[in-house]
Amino acid sequence: MGSKTSVDLSIEDQELVILGTEYAGEMKKGVFTVANYFGPKRGILSMHCSATADKQSGRSSLLFGLSGTGKTTLSADPKRNLIGDDEHCWSDQGIFNIEGGCYAKAINLTPENEPEIFEALRFGAVLENVVLDQDHLVDYTNVSVTENTRGAYPIEFIQNAKIPCVAGHPTDVIFLTCDAFGVLPPVSSLSPAQAMYHFISGYTAKVAGTEIGVKEPSATFSACFGGPFLVWHPNKYAEMLAAKMKQQGTRVWLVNTGWSGGAYGTGNRIKLANTRAIIDAIHSGALVKAKTQRDPVFGFDVVTECPNVPAEILIPRNVWADKTAFDTTAKKLADLFAKNFAAYEGGVSAEVKAAGPISPA
Repeated sequence: MGSKTSVDLSIEDQELVILGTEYAGEMKKGVFTVANYFGPKRGILSMHCSATADKQSGRSSLLFGLSGTGKTTLSADPKRNLIGDDEHCWSDQGIFNIEGGCYAKAINLTPENEPEIFEALRFGAVLENVVLDQDHLVDYTNVSVTENTRGAYPIEFIQNAKIPCVAGHPTDVIFLTCDAFGVLPPVSSLSPAQAMYHFISGYTAKVAGTEIGVKEPSATFSACFGGPFLVWHPNKYAEMLAAKMKQQGTRVWLVNTGWSGGAYGTGNRIKLANTRAIIDAIHSGALVKAKTQRDPVFGFDVVTECPNVPAEILIPRNVWADKTAFDTTAKKLADLFAKNFAAYEGGVSAEVKAAGPISPA
């Protein structure tokens, strides 16, 4: 073994053995891996995403993303019904949650920023690696054990949860990425081919508190936003996603919850309030006819106007003081995308291969 922790799954023997860790997340991701095997065999797409539903129409919205990008936080939306925060399936009838609860990060949790989650972590919830103060109250700012403090709670603890956790087909699919380079726009519209490319790429930054030894963000790619839990070639899941989106007329968006105005250490993390406003605008349909601008490197359509979001931050290059540094950093990220995607080129169409960024000379 290369570490003190081992998670081993045998589908044939129907056994999951977990050693060296007591995180609830290890159990749920083991079950998710099983779903990733059986789901596609039955024409059902298993997905590492959170999901909400419109209270009137019942149509859903999916938020894909790796740990730390905002799946749980953004799905706790009082304006919509919660279907689930992490693992779902998309069948011919719609979507459904394959968990009975949520698994939220507890670091720096406050009732002001995340009221639904704060309220859900009450008697009956399970807290992991948190520290109690002298009054036996949880100190969510204490990271003496680890930054990866967690809270698991039943789905019913969220007031606006829809029980049972099922909903109609998605109107929108949102790819969340925490871009530590600070070059991806806060929100962009993707074509079907671009959607497959970015789904297979699964780009974000590893951030402190999600993995042992990670002290500052660094670029990482995880196929279909859940690489360790995939069983089939990523293109199989991507083709299923594309087919279902085409059949249902689903729109696709790339939303950066990471840095703006510079890379990590220079720029600032995009404010949660701005990201929430972007998600609201996607759900309301306000961005469907919004003005866009083609990104010269990544090729997608960057949304240049969004209600309740400062227009100047929507074009990343505009908020960098050093424009040359921005261009250099954008090229660096484009090269990282190309290098990562080379491993999957053999299993995708020419159209999807061509949907990636074009590295400037």
